[in-house]
Amino acid sequence: METATELKGYFANLERYALIKCKNVLTFEETVLYTGYSRGQLYRLTSERRIPHSKRGKRVFFDKAELDRWLLRDKVPTADEVNSQASTYCATHKI
Repeated sequence: METATELKGYFANLERYALIKCKNVLTFEETVLYTGYSRGQLYRLTSERRIPHSKRGKRVFFDKAELDRWLLRDKVPTADEVNSQASTYCATHKI
């Protein structure tokens, strides 16, 4: 059975996730929750300029739409997509 403290933490996280869903611009901590990256990983990505972000003074912000594009940029094709591409290639190159 969950304790009152555990439930309180659970509901606090639900509230944060709901707030993140409604926002377009995220703070560093919100981006940690949104992406699932640890604070250290996210700090490394920002310091190496490998993740899209903006700075206002010492604060770091992330555009949620840009994050979504960045997170999904290296799409791995499904087996059906690969087969379709192979068939198209064979048909157009007369193999």
